[in-house]
Amino acid sequence: MATITTPPATLQPCDHARGRALRPPPRAWRRRRCQAIRAAATGKQLETPLAAAGGEAGDVIRRLQNGPDVRGVALEGEKGRPVDLTPLAVEVIGESFGEWLREKGSEVEGQPQLRVSVGRDPRLSGSRLSAVLFAGLARAGCAVFDMGLATTPACFMSTILPRFDYDASIMMTASHLPYTRNGLKFFTKRGGLTSAEVEAICDRAAGKYVARKMGLGGGSGMPPVIMRVDLMSAYAQHLRDIIKERVAHPTHYDTPLKGFKVIVNAGNGCGGFFAWDVLEKLGADTTGSLHLEPDGMFPNHMPNPEDATAMSLTRGAVLAHGADLGVVFDTDVDRSGVVDDAGAAINGDRLIALISAIVLGEHPGTTVVTDARAGDGLTRFIEARGGKHCLYRVGYRNVIDKGAQLNADGVETHVMMETTGHGALKENYFLDDGAYMVVKIIIEMVRMRLAGLDGGVGSLIKDLEEPAESVLFRMDIVGEPKNAKQRGVQAVETFKNYIEEGKLTGWVLDDCGDCSVDQGCLVDNNDHPIDVDAYMYRAKFYDESQRRLGWVHIRQSVHNPNIALNMQSCVPGGCKSMARSIFYGFLLTSGVNEFVDITQVQSFVE
Repeated sequence: MATITTPPATLQPCDHARGRALRPPPRAWRRRRCQAIRAAATGKQLETPLAAAGGEAGDVIRRLQNGPDVRGVALEGEKGRPVDLTPLAVEVIGESFGEWLREKGSEVEGQPQLRVSVGRDPRLSGSRLSAVLFAGLARAGCAVFDMGLATTPACFMSTILPRFDYDASIMMTASHLPYTRNGLKFFTKRGGLTSAEVEAICDRAAGKYVARKMGLGGGSGMPPVIMRVDLMSAYAQHLRDIIKERVAHPTHYDTPLKGFKVIVNAGNGCGGFFAWDVLEKLGADTTGSLHLEPDGMFPNHMPNPEDATAMSLTRGAVLAHGADLGVVFDTDVDRSGVVDDAGAAINGDRLIALISAIVLGEHPGTTVVTDARAGDGLTRFIEARGGKHCLYRVGYRNVIDKGAQLNADGVETHVMMETTGHGALKENYFLDDGAYMVVKIIIEMVRMRLAGLDGGVGSLIKDLEEPAESVLFRMDIVGEPKNAKQRGVQAVETFKNYIEEGKLTGWVLDDCGDCSVDQGCLVDNNDHPIDVDAYMYRAKFYDESQRRLGWVHIRQSVHNPNIALNMQSCVPGGCKSMARSIFYGFLLTSGVNEFVDITQVQSFVE
C-alpha cells in the first residue's frame, strides 16, 4: 500500500451556523420493518431475496449492523464471542460503501474520483483493519485520505471544512465498548447514514463476502495509493475560533480561557487533543487532567461519560485542583459529560438540562428532542423556561433525525440529545459532537464570569427535579445469535400486547408526548416517517389507589443481544413495585423467560 503524506490544510473561516441548508429528512420507513412484528408474533423467519441468497455466510455480515453503525468483535478475548469483524468483512463493507456512494450520485462534477476520508480510535485492531478498509474503498474507485487517530465528529467535519471538503468519511471505532470490539460509522455531507442505508450496504457486502469465501471476485491488484492528512489540527482550530469569536473577550481576545482551570479525562481515547490543542492554546490551565494519551487497551477505565469510575475520578481531580470544570469524553468524542466546580456530575438528564438552559437563552421557545428515557423532571425544566420537550425513540440517530425532520416541517428545534450523552445542535449541522457540546458550556462559563454572576455552570440547573429512583436491567437473549433480533421484537411486542389486553394491572402505554408518534413511539405517522432500528415501548404504572408511581421503558437493544428495561420512579420504592409487577405478571407468565435471562430482575425483586 503506497502512502503519500500531505501537509496540514490551512483552515479558512468556517461559517458553521449560517448559509447551510438543513439536512433533508430521512427516507421513508420501509414496509419490511412493519413485517418484522408480524413475523415475530407468528414465530416465522422474515425472508428477503438477499437473505436467501447469502444464506448463513451472508448473515455473518448482516449481523454486524447495529442501527446506523457496524460493530463486531475484532480481537480474541471475549468469552462466548468469536471474532466476526474480520479483515474480509471490513474490506467488503468498505467496498460496498464506495459503490453505494457512487450509485447515490455523490460524485462532484469534474472530479474523477469520489474522495473518502478515514479516521480511527486507538484500538489495537485499528491499524490492521484500516488497511483492508482502504483497499475496499479503493476497489470501489474511491480516492482514500487517511486521517489517522481522529474523532467521529472530526470525520464528518472533514466533509465540511475548507481545503478538505471530502465527499464522505468513515470512522473506525466501537465507542465505549471493550478493546476487543471495533466498528464503522459512515458519513456523507448531509450527516450520518440511517439504519436503512447501512442495512442496504451490509446486504450488498453480504453478497461480496459469500463470493470471496467461494474464491470468486476480489484479487490483489495494485496496492491502493493513500493520502495522509492532518485533519485534527484544522478541526481543533475550528473549535478554538468558535470560542474566541463568541466570547469576544474584551482584554485578551486570543486567550479567553486565561485564568480558568479545566480538567479533561479522555479515558485514553481520542479526546486528549481537546486539552492540548484547544484549551491550552486558549490560555486554560489543564493541570491534573487524566488519561490523555491514547491507549487502545483503555487501562484505567472505559472512556464513557456514563461510567461511574470515569465521573468519580474526574470529580476528584476537579476538587483537588480547584478547577472550574471537568470534562469526560467517550472514546471517539461524540459524547461528553462534565463536572461543575462543586464536584457535581452533569450527565444524563442533567447535561440535557444544562444545554437546554443555554440554548433556550439564545433561541426562546425552541423544541428540545430527547429519547424517551428522559425523566418527567426534565420536561418540567424545559417547559418552565418556555421550551417544548419532544420525547422520541431511543437511539442517537433516531433523536437527531427527528430534530432534522421537525425543522424541515417548520418546527424550530435547536437541541437533540440522548440521555447517554449524544447531543446535536441545529447550529452545528445536526452533528452529535461531544467536543462541541463542551465548547457551548465553556463559552457560557466564561460569559457568566464576565457578567459577574455567582456560581459555576451547575447553578443553571439547580431547580432540575430528579427522580426518586432509577434502575436499568439488561436481560440477555439466550440461544442462537442469528435469532436474537427476532426474539427481541417478540419479547417487546408481547409486553405491549399484555398491557393492551389488560393482563398487566395498573399499566398504561405512554405515547411519549406530543411528537406525531403513537403506539409507544413505534409507528410514525408523519409524511416522511423515521426508519425504525429497534422496537420499544414506554408504559406508566399506577398503584391500587391510582397514584402514578413511575414509568418503564422496554426496548430491543441495537448493539447487543439483550433487552434493556429502564425504570424511573417519582416515589421511594416505586421501582421495586414496578419490577414485581413485571416479574410476576409478565416475565413468568408470558413465556418470555424461555428465551430471555430474567435473573437481574429476579434478584432485584427478591
